[in-house]
Amino acid sequence: MDMNTNMMSSYGVGPAMGPAGLTYAIGTALLGQSLNLAREMGDSMVQMLERSVTPELGGTIDLYV
Repeated sequence: MDMNTNMMSSYGVGPAMGPAGLTYAIGTALLGQSLNLAREMGDSMVQMLERSVTPELGGTIDLYV
């Protein structure tokens, strides 16, 4: 059985899945959304760090005595 089919039929008139199955389906959907959000935030952080890097800064050290 497909998880999406089970989840969709749970909202219908007849109980196709018990409360535990519905809880599992909702938890899985929320976990998927959290994972997508974490990936997007990670990608945004990488882009931000790439933009903030100044390659010419810190390339040499000038010492005067």
